[in-house]
Amino acid sequence: MDFSFTKMNGAGNDFVVVDNRDLTLALAGEDISKICDRHRGVGADGFLAVEPGREGADFRMRYYNSDGGEADMCGNGARCFARFAARLLPAWPGILSFETPAGIILARFDGPIVTINMSVPKDFRTPPALTLCGNRFEIHSINTGVPHAVAFVEDVEKIDVRSMGAALRWHEEFAPKGTNANFAQITPSGLILRTYERGVEDETLACGTGVCAAALIHHLVSGQPSPIPVTVRGGDTLQVAFVEGEQGGFSEVTLTGPADFVFEGAYSL
Repeated sequence: MDFSFTKMNGAGNDFVVVDNRDLTLALAGEDISKICDRHRGVGADGFLAVEPGREGADFRMRYYNSDGGEADMCGNGARCFARFAARLLPAWPGILSFETPAGIILARFDGPIVTINMSVPKDFRTPPALTLCGNRFEIHSINTGVPHAVAFVEDVEKIDVRSMGAALRWHEEFAPKGTNANFAQITPSGLILRTYERGVEDETLACGTGVCAAALIHHLVSGQPSPIPVTVRGGDTLQVAFVEGEQGGFSEVTLTGPADFVFEGAYSL
């Protein structure tokens, strides 16, 4: 099976993106895992497929982690998806809409900078303090399309994200499916964030839903107003804006950041 693909990245979170509007490309999870393999494949944190919209949106986004498992949402992937999909339309859109399992997403463009609305966050909670690799952390969690747990730390550079992230990702508190794990440092200019992604099973250079989770929890814990800048491992700073409801909860959550084309190629499976 041969197909064309585009390699993209959003703040360092990288993806293989394909046009599957004719629905002829049928890949198994193990196929996607091979494509995302950084040694024997193209190499990526995830795989994005553009499919026809089914509920009135312009397109449907299918997102798969590098282990081949399909996920409901990916913030950085959604920005890349939007910029790629916009090229498939006859004219560049002012607003592009696409379906995800987490809801319909709207994207707006300012050159390589894309702003997307995020699904309504849910399930905020503060579990008991958890022990990770012998260290106690106060953990907050929220679902921003996918579940995220966030620990605020004094110096994020001193955190062994691979080991502590795995411990948090698989902690029994978040069984059976686990969670994405984030470690955030509060600075005068915003947050610095490092993320261990479920499905990638490693630290990534950025995670859009994790950025949103950390920013929203920062607001709930400290009252930091919108918008909140969050600097990710890849060096980019993303912006999270939101409106908090009078009775709690959030609406109009947006994520703004880059979505860049890297290269195009053909893959033979």
